[in-house]
Amino acid sequence: MGKVRTRYAPSPTGRMHVGNLRTALYAYLIAKHEGGDFLLRIEDTDQERLVEGAVDIIYRTLETTGLKHDEGPDKDGGVGPYVQSERQASGIYLAYAKKLIEKGEAYYCFCDKERLESLKTEVAGKEIVIYDKHCMSLSKEEVEEKLAAGIPYVIRQNNPTEGKTTFQDDIYGEISVDNAELDDMILIKSDGYPTYNFANVVDDHLMGITHVVRGNEYLSSSPKYNRLYEAFGWEVPTYVHCPLITDEEHKKLSKRCGHSSFEDLVEQGFLPEAIVNFVALLGWSPEEDREIYSLDELVEIFDYHHISKAPSVFDFTKLKWMNGEYIKAMDFDAFYEMALPYLKEAITKDYDLKKIAEMVKTRIEVLPDIPGLIDFFEDLPEYDTAMYAHKKMKTTPETSLEVLRELLPVLEEQEDYSNDALYALLLDYVGKKGCKNGYVLWPVRTAVSGKQMTPCGATEMMEIVGKEESLKRIRKAIEKLENV
Repeated sequence: MGKVRTRYAPSPTGRMHVGNLRTALYAYLIAKHEGGDFLLRIEDTDQERLVEGAVDIIYRTLETTGLKHDEGPDKDGGVGPYVQSERQASGIYLAYAKKLIEKGEAYYCFCDKERLESLKTEVAGKEIVIYDKHCMSLSKEEVEEKLAAGIPYVIRQNNPTEGKTTFQDDIYGEISVDNAELDDMILIKSDGYPTYNFANVVDDHLMGITHVVRGNEYLSSSPKYNRLYEAFGWEVPTYVHCPLITDEEHKKLSKRCGHSSFEDLVEQGFLPEAIVNFVALLGWSPEEDREIYSLDELVEIFDYHHISKAPSVFDFTKLKWMNGEYIKAMDFDAFYEMALPYLKEAITKDYDLKKIAEMVKTRIEVLPDIPGLIDFFEDLPEYDTAMYAHKKMKTTPETSLEVLRELLPVLEEQEDYSNDALYALLLDYVGKKGCKNGYVLWPVRTAVSGKQMTPCGATEMMEIVGKEESLKRIRKAIEKLENV
């Protein structure tokens, strides 16, 4: 086999769905694993569905995820243009459709809407039109007459109605389809534009694509594709069909779920590297028992034969865990730059934001977790004194009141409010009292934070908020506990 060439051929209809990102990723990995080429082709022939700015989203997403294409509208590799509407303008699709007509593998169809409506039939509860090859019986003269008269037409593929078509899929094995189910699909629409299916086949062949990655919803139409390749006498590429992606309820992942596109996830605080890693595992399993992989590592180990046939569940909890692992491993300065807007959202006072960032880095899964974790630095929240009762620490509101009362004058005298000095002071008090650390640290932590879960210990908090604010909060706690 020659050089492996894959392509990602999106329609510019909005944000990049997770399923489309996976298609792009697998196509990229297949090519790069074999030292081949990864192409970008923009499929904009469905003019009604085009969304302004969507082409920019495609470029931006591929760049952000690291899926660099070797050829595309912005990088000519000699088999362009790489935008379907530009290819259409050159008349390429009509020319190839006419070649099929000459071979008897396609034909002009002049049937109007009313006639097509009359052919509707119900299959498995769905209304579909199965075309009856009516226009196949037209003579060459009749066809030319209708074309000369300007009667609107489509060009249809001429599929057999008897027997079976069998093909080999690299994931699903041998697939057989009754030819009666194939229908004579439209190749060129009445507006002169090619259908998605036809343009795909022509473009993939002319661009030398060796492996076509797509969703398994295209399995049933693969025989139609294969018949087109065979009709032209072209080599059929290797198909790699990917399983369906479902939500946690095992329904198809829809755009309404709130995290179905790459940009949705980035806006929700997920890192591009974590998203790519997670998406790679949606339907594909590595041989070794690990889950964190860089893009370069994925290129190294990716074997598309390990793609699953079973639907893959988009496990949001797992994505969050994975993102947390990426955040933990991040360079601190890079993390701080990304975290800064979230830190500033929660804190306006003149506190050491770098120290706070260090505290939260290992405790968050997504960046928007930050404000809720640190908002107590800015303002002490209202809290229930029941929080002072902790079974493990053996504390109660009563013991906590006693500890805080005894500590207050000691803390008032303390000048050094660094973490180390405060911790030494509290441990000294623990030693004199003859109790466990938590018996003292829990009440202080609760008093200073007003929260059960905090990103740091009592003395680290006190260092951040300073002496005056720490004492103010402890006095307030004593007052609260005295009024229980």
